[in-house]
Amino acid sequence: MKTTLVQARMGLDDVRDAMGRTERSLEQHRKELVTVRRRKELAAAVPDPETVTVAERFEKALEEKVSVLEQKLAVQSQEVAMAEREVDEMKAEIRKAMVGAPASAASMPLDDPLADDPVMDPQGTQVREEIDSLARQRARAERDDDAARRLEELKRRMGK
Repeated sequence: MKTTLVQARMGLDDVRDAMGRTERSLEQHRKELVTVRRRKELAAAVPDPETVTVAERFEKALEEKVSVLEQKLAVQSQEVAMAEREVDEMKAEIRKAMVGAPASAASMPLDDPLADDPVMDPQGTQVREEIDSLARQRARAERDDDAARRLEELKRRMGK
């Protein structure tokens, strides 16, 4: 059960990271849209209808992209909220299991001192340590994979 919680928290972190990337992309596309609109206005001052048509096409494409990113961000926000609820429910079930009570998130009192993050196992070590350890292992594996991929690419380019 703890492993599932650790995986759920890592998944939650991944979704939050993706949401951050979406937010940055949305902001970038909004800035580009402002620039395209300004350029369209400048193109309208030029007596060339083809230039205006091209500018309108770019504006429409960017408006659509911004709209899609806004929808994506809304969905990711809902996904984060859902994942947070699931993680909270798992933590409550683990706490109940550790004290020997039946697992039910709804029956957990709100003033429970364990309501915050310190989910403890019987030896007193925190699940957070496990999460951090797994995150470090995953980051290390990703760096190793990236280094191996770059090395293979370099070898291919060098003809070896």
